[in-house]
Amino acid sequence: MMFKVCQLPGVKKLLIVAFSLWLGACGYHLRGAVDLPEGLKSAYLDGASMQLREQFRKALRSSSGQLADTPGDAGVIIRIFGEQLSQRVLSLSARGRSNELELYYRLEYELLGADNTVLMPRQPLEIKREYFNNQQEIIAKDNEETVIRNEMYQQAVRAIIDRARVGLAANPK
Repeated sequence: MMFKVCQLPGVKKLLIVAFSLWLGACGYHLRGAVDLPEGLKSAYLDGASMQLREQFRKALRSSSGQLADTPGDAGVIIRIFGEQLSQRVLSLSARGRSNELELYYRLEYELLGADNTVLMPRQPLEIKREYFNNQQEIIAKDNEETVIRNEMYQQAVRAIIDRARVGLAANPK
């Protein structure tokens, strides 16, 4: 009986629309999507690495925002200072090879308005991750390190966006 009902013209479309409305009403949103304040819907990133810039572009795009090409096109300017990514050995094997590594990512940033007024003064952001480096699976561990680095950039972007949302709420224009 259910199959015959679904074969009627327009019933499938109606079910899809009803399901979509239900998902929207229950608060469902895509992973990584956040409600951006109006000023943050268009942001210019000054002084960032290509990896950080790409993660910003993805985060803003998933939240119906965009990364502006020039400061004049942006609602806010996020200025990055001293971005550095480093690696440190935490433990060695009996053969002197690294068993456990720590990735350390640090930057400082400030949030400026479209008119170059300081909305949030310069502040640091640090992210650390540790991982086990199995010498038997060198290629897999190299890929794991790349994935961890990308996750660190994503975490930095989320932290900056969250802090910028708070800064924009504190300084409404």
